[in-house]
Amino acid sequence: MPDDERFMREAIQLARQAGQAGEVPVGAVVVQDGVIIGRGMNSPVHTTDPTAHAEILALREAAIKIGNYRLEGATLYVTLEPCVMCAGALVAARVRRLVFGSRDLRFGAVRSKFRVADSKLLNHRLEVAEGILGTECVVLLQSFFTSRRD
Repeated sequence: MPDDERFMREAIQLARQAGQAGEVPVGAVVVQDGVIIGRGMNSPVHTTDPTAHAEILALREAAIKIGNYRLEGATLYVTLEPCVMCAGALVAARVRRLVFGSRDLRFGAVRSKFRVADSKLLNHRLEVAEGILGTECVVLLQSFFTSRRD
């Protein structure tokens, strides 16, 4: 889609901010009708909240903004493939589309380990696009973890 790179760049900016704050650099935005309605960056360390993943925070903000927990018609852009918790939240929120940058080979629940977002076993399935600005997303993560090891 034509706007995928533009919105993924917004998610990458949030991921950079998370990394600068000492969090794993993951950022997410929720878009509806071409407008960002929710933003999130990983914050579990600073909030002492294991659910404070970028996707969850972006979904919460979007739901509050529109006054509905169902985000039908929305697209979530995230720099890293969602985990089981986040993929489940996307299904519960009825998000229409998920766009992610890089796969998470350890915890990814959309393509790498499971297929939660578009499983035929569930009552809602998302359209999934992956690899949008994937190289930038991977480099951001690799740089963060390399700097932590040094």
